Amino acid sequence: MEVIVRQHDDRVDLLESCMVENFDTVDCPLIHRFTPNMYIREIFMPAGSLITSKIHLTEHPFTISKGKVSVSIDGNGWEVFEAPYTGITKVGTRRVLYIEEDCVWTTYHVNEDGCTDVETIENRILDKYVNKLLVNPDKEEITWHL
Repeated sequence: MEVIVRQHDDRVDLLESCMVENFDTVDCPLIHRFTPNMYIREIFMPAGSLITSKIHLTEHPFTISKGKVSVSIDGNGWEVFEAPYTGITKVGTRRVLYIEEDCVWTTYHVNEDGCTDVETIENRILDKYVNKLLVNPDKEEITWHL
């Protein structure tokens, strides 16, 4: 299994802190779906948005069913993905995304015990990394769950 070795969290942390200080939050509705042994997360991201993701603890597939997005992982350049697109998220992935066109991004996660508590599942699939630059009682952390 390939693992992303993150070397530039400091850059993403700084970007996130600048986003918090200078921009309004973006509404990105998240839909949770459950099937036997699977948890599915679908997020809508509007065009013109700059978004950062949480750090992923699992390798899992994702699809882009609508839109176009520029993606950078750990500062290793930009890739453009356009629907329809299917890819694999590697363990350790933390993305910066610029949403070129309204985008629907869906991830698929093994859920062997059939858990339907989203917080419990997120604890299994997302790292608890905290951007220390965002510790500000007047602002909320702005990271999106992809």
